[in-house]
Amino acid sequence: MTTSEWPLWEVFVRSRRGLSHTHVGSLHAPDAEMALRNARDLYTRRSEGVSIWVVPSSAVTASSPDEKDPFFEPAADKPYRHPTFYEVPEGVRHL
Repeated sequence: MTTSEWPLWEVFVRSRRGLSHTHVGSLHAPDAEMALRNARDLYTRRSEGVSIWVVPSSAVTASSPDEKDPFFEPAADKPYRHPTFYEVPEGVRHL
């Protein structure tokens, strides 16, 4: 397998404990171990990460932006799910 045939991997980095992983980019690698090592070298050069996830792009299923309105419409009739009804206490971080 040549480098042009390597699968595409999506990279997620968690910058600090207590925070969520964030998508930071993509890369090509022959396997998960090499994808993890390459992601470390490419996306955490300045020690800004505590955890890295690599996921084959082919394993990601996503909604289409063109279908935004019909896909998310069922959530519009549940206003109690929106944080406007709750007061966030002082000192609560990362909410």
